[in-house]
Amino acid sequence: MPAAAVRVRPRHRARTLLRKAGLPAAALILMGFFGYYAVLGPNGVLSYRDYTRQLEKRQAEYAALDKKRAELKNRVALLDPNDTDPDIVDELARKKLNVAHPDEVIVPLR
Repeated sequence: MPAAAVRVRPRHRARTLLRKAGLPAAALILMGFFGYYAVLGPNGVLSYRDYTRQLEKRQAEYAALDKKRAELKNRVALLDPNDTDPDIVDELARKKLNVAHPDEVIVPLR
């Protein structure tokens, strides 16, 4: 029998079609998977806005903490044992001992 006259059974057609289309279909599925995560995933393009909001929030918190640290650093410098500020010593002593004269007016700073 000549080679052109060989009939391909329907079952073999399905296998041949799957063999030919299987690799491209798997590649498309894989590209779709990675494309989905590149756009909508937790590190995707659309989550970039959320990251920028979180960054702004953290920077504001950092600025507040940095300001508080500078205030504390200043108070520590005023309490230096070699050169103590008399006002800060008086303030701390009165606060600790809860001592004030009846005619004094205490103005809390905070």
